[in-house]
Amino acid sequence: MTTVPRDEQLALVRDKVRRARPTPPDGPAPDRPVAKVAVDLGLAHLDRTFDYLVPGSMHDAAQPGVRVRVRFAGQLVGGYLLDRVEESAHVGRLARLDRVVSPEPVLSAAIATLAREVADRYAGTLSDVLRLAVPPRHARVEAETPAARPSTPPPDRAEEAGWDRYGAGSAFLRALAAGSAPAAVWTALPGPTWPDEIAIAARTARSAGRGVLVVVPDHRDVVRVATAIEARLGGGDHVVLTAELGPAERYRRWLAVRRGQVRTVVGTRAAMFAPVAALGLAVVWDDGDDLHAEPHAPYPHVREVLALRAELEGAALLVGGLARTAEGELLIVSGRAHPVQPPREELRVVAPRVRAAGDDVELARDPAARTARLPTIAWEAVRTGLASGPVLVQVPRRGYVPSVACVDCHAHARCTHCAGPLALPSQRGLAGCRWCGRTAGGWRCPECDGTRFRALVVGAGRTAEELGRAFPGVPVRTSGRDGVLADVGPEPALVVSTPGAEPVAEGGYAAALLLDGWALLARADLRAEEEALRRWLAAAALVRSEAQGGRVVVLAESSLTPVQALLRWDPPGAASRELGQRTRLSFPPAIRMAALLGTSSAVLDLLDVCELPASTSVLGPLPIDGAARDGEALVRALVRVPLGEGPVLTAALKAAQAVRSARKAGDFVTVHVDPIELG
Repeated sequence: MTTVPRDEQLALVRDKVRRARPTPPDGPAPDRPVAKVAVDLGLAHLDRTFDYLVPGSMHDAAQPGVRVRVRFAGQLVGGYLLDRVEESAHVGRLARLDRVVSPEPVLSAAIATLAREVADRYAGTLSDVLRLAVPPRHARVEAETPAARPSTPPPDRAEEAGWDRYGAGSAFLRALAAGSAPAAVWTALPGPTWPDEIAIAARTARSAGRGVLVVVPDHRDVVRVATAIEARLGGGDHVVLTAELGPAERYRRWLAVRRGQVRTVVGTRAAMFAPVAALGLAVVWDDGDDLHAEPHAPYPHVREVLALRAELEGAALLVGGLARTAEGELLIVSGRAHPVQPPREELRVVAPRVRAAGDDVELARDPAARTARLPTIAWEAVRTGLASGPVLVQVPRRGYVPSVACVDCHAHARCTHCAGPLALPSQRGLAGCRWCGRTAGGWRCPECDGTRFRALVVGAGRTAEELGRAFPGVPVRTSGRDGVLADVGPEPALVVSTPGAEPVAEGGYAAALLLDGWALLARADLRAEEEALRRWLAAAALVRSEAQGGRVVVLAESSLTPVQALLRWDPPGAASRELGQRTRLSFPPAIRMAALLGTSSAVLDLLDVCELPASTSVLGPLPIDGAARDGEALVRALVRVPLGEGPVLTAALKAAQAVRSARKAGDFVTVHVDPIELG
């Protein structure tokens, strides 16, 4: 028996493998045969482009921006073709593109550049940002015949009248009309005119041949702004993009924007990456609303994304709201934006009269008023307001009685199963747990063996019930999580709403009560005072002017800083003080901060491998109450550096995440740069 040498055996095997491997159908593309592909992997250590060979048969279809399928580590995965070049720096044989999913170039160069910047800004990966930027494909929608793009009417100089009420408003519009890229932080006047003022700015930019992107917090704001823009620009020049649209309809509208058929976009957070051609104006309204913070990695904020985008694309930026955030104030202080705000005389024309009633104010003598927990000043405001129109009552807590305690010892009532807080769903309903949903029938206080409850906090449902008894015969309407009202009529009614769900009243509210101010101000959060003022201003702005009899009563101590800002209607002053306090305490936005969330071992491991700048200070890690992953408690560490060191910090965190990803560390650490909650 003849023995074949080992080298010959290997040669035979290689020859069989070569003969078994299918011959490529064609050679490489004749021009720029190397494709730079962003592969959808989501792993920090693979956050870069990879080179693939473009077959000649795909030469025409494989253009920058298209979706492709490629082989990576033996698996077929998706990605985006970012560019075509002549040569690759890769040494060795290049894998070929498997196929072009669609010849539709869905990823523009501008959005690809923005996505890379956002990923670096938030210590995330490009693939995570692209998942937010480009919606899933619908082949049937791509095959539809595009609609014709309408022409835009010329600007009307009379439209500037609304912006003339603001100190630098007309100058902002003139710069916009000239094709410049001004940046402004706009403090809007109270009243219903802000959607139309956004529409005027949009029309000015469109008349200069530029595109417009407007991002607002929720669907009700979208409807108001879209209606105003339609009145100014006509019905065919804008689209609405929100997460509530079905996948097919969202993709249809998104494609209309990507193809340049529509140049004006109004939407919620999902629209911040809308591929508007020749973007000339980016607007974010009410940037302090937490709905502008993306809950998916890498957790970008609309304001920061639009600021980056305006800078990259040479567009104007308008950060607007009834309130002003510390971040908005920083844009002004740093010279990146100019303030656009009304003078005091304009405010006095349109603002309602605001008064404060502290918790120690004598209750009204009327039994009905005492039942409704209304001080005399609030009772009079409601009674007078109902004589001429609807009255808004803002309650910071939803539900009926969201928190209860033992009548005898005042200990908080908690679920015997999970220790969650107990709540009452209605006047006759059984107390139940807000965490696990179990009813608390037969509950006994573990401290004193008591069996009766008392209300710790009164919610919107209970408030509506009490007000109905206090003002018999007056309709009571509620607006909140279980049903949000878009608007109400001019007839007298009590409208009880949670913050952010206030409906717009035809002709404005005659009066407003802002109840339980302590509940907003007592939140253990860095932004508690700023958020309380923002919510109060949003409700008070729906009230008629003082000249029309509009009155607002806030139930909070008048000496408190945010209450004083509301009484004077001074959002710029409040923002300046807030930024000053944050600067002294070294908190965002005066510094750059990252929150690291994970198990104790994982967070400590990340900090150990992370090459942080010398200026870094680390707070924690400390346990997070009630947070666990796979049975192990979660901790949080706060890492902060001076503002100028922000890029160094995020680069270091990305590198550390890449190290842990490459070695396949089991416990994942969430990195959240500049988190909006620091409670």
